[in-house]
Amino acid sequence: LAMASQNVITAQPQFSAVQQRGEWQTGLLDCCSDCGVCLCGMFCFPCLDCQVAGDMDECCLCGSSVAMRTLYRTRYNISGSILGDFCTILWCTPCSLCQLKRDINRRKQLGIF
Repeated sequence: LAMASQNVITAQPQFSAVQQRGEWQTGLLDCCSDCGVCLCGMFCFPCLDCQVAGDMDECCLCGSSVAMRTLYRTRYNISGSILGDFCTILWCTPCSLCQLKRDINRRKQLGIF
């Protein structure tokens, strides 16, 4: 029997396209960019919480969680950390949820959600 030469793979194949860094569509304190979202976040926080969770196909009332913000950030390759997400939600929960909802709305309008 003749032995065919065997190619030994010494490195894992890599994707050729590098995913670009994403950004939030609005800033954390850009409440005036969508007053409807801001008012909903201030006066009916549970409603906005459920809207965000529904947009992300998650259970209601988890829209303002650290896990939801981290999931969203990683999905759109937005820079940050779990610690940063935790601090943002801890100290600025309504602003954090409003930013997330504004971002979802903008991405829906752009057709990239």
